[in-house]
Amino acid sequence: MTGTAFVIGASGQIGRQAVRALAEDGWEVTAASRGGGSDPDWPQGVRTARVDRADTGALADALGEGADVLLDCVAYDGAHAAQLVSLADRIGSAVVISSAAVYQDEKGRNFDTQEEPDGFPQYPVPLPETCATVTPGAATYGTRKAELEQALLAAGDRLPSTLLRAGAIHGRFSPLPRELYFVKRVVDGRAVKVLSYGGETRFHPVHAANIAELVRLAARMPGSRVLNAGDPVALSPARIAAAVDEVMGHTGRTVLVDGPPPTATVGESPWSVPYSMVLDMSAAERELGYRAVTSYEEALPATVEWLVDTLRGADWREAFPLVARLSDQGDWFDYPAEDAWLAGTGR
Repeated sequence: MTGTAFVIGASGQIGRQAVRALAEDGWEVTAASRGGGSDPDWPQGVRTARVDRADTGALADALGEGADVLLDCVAYDGAHAAQLVSLADRIGSAVVISSAAVYQDEKGRNFDTQEEPDGFPQYPVPLPETCATVTPGAATYGTRKAELEQALLAAGDRLPSTLLRAGAIHGRFSPLPRELYFVKRVVDGRAVKVLSYGGETRFHPVHAANIAELVRLAARMPGSRVLNAGDPVALSPARIAAAVDEVMGHTGRTVLVDGPPPTATVGESPWSVPYSMVLDMSAAERELGYRAVTSYEEALPATVEWLVDTLRGADWREAFPLVARLSDQGDWFDYPAEDAWLAGTGR
């Protein structure tokens, strides 16, 4: 069954892919975003709407008589959940993007405690949806996403909602492209890279196209549920680094460090974590019949091409402001510190 679909956040990384997947599946799609723009990869017939989701009245007007399914790519907290529930009489079902950041381990450790001594969570591998989550609230990204989830699940009788707990999202148009850590080094002519934790601990990625496939399936099978969203395989940082080198035709050297980064700005790749977080995808496979449409390695060439094109003639801090804010001390690209450490250790 298909019908009408309304996508909030259609101009973003996930929204672009989801609009295309829904339209190609036969849905009549309205792509809503603050800019109201289109995408050349979308099929003909996709409608666009200029909407700021913070304006409930404008959102209601854009919905008009309603939609059979609404995808919300930018919902963030309990207020956004309440907004969607207030429009439940116009929405058949919803699919809402959440995050794996809601999980906590059996000792109460989560992404909010990771900077504390022994604060990084040690999740079961693989990590199922039945694992405990953080206490909902307004304090952090993770607690706000948990608040969003619980509010929508509590309103499941009025608005059946599928919550997708996404891993580390990758692909073109990412505001936080973790691949930049490796790509920029090749562009800059760096012959060496340093990886902590032996380059082996894994942080589960998910390509936006795989999230879009989950959206497509959930739209056809409405329900009140939470599901993990991940690629078929969670590659290690060392394998990701090697895959980037292969795509870029680069022969580099990877120095592996046992344990944590040796200094604050050496070996701290955005894929490196003390303990692996690998999402269990069996529930999505069982409940939706999910099969990934791409793998990390299959999708990587397009991501690398986009990053190289974006970097060409541009200041990386202006091109990727979110990365710059997270790396405001030069953490990702502190080459002098790397060189000093390599020289000091003879590596």
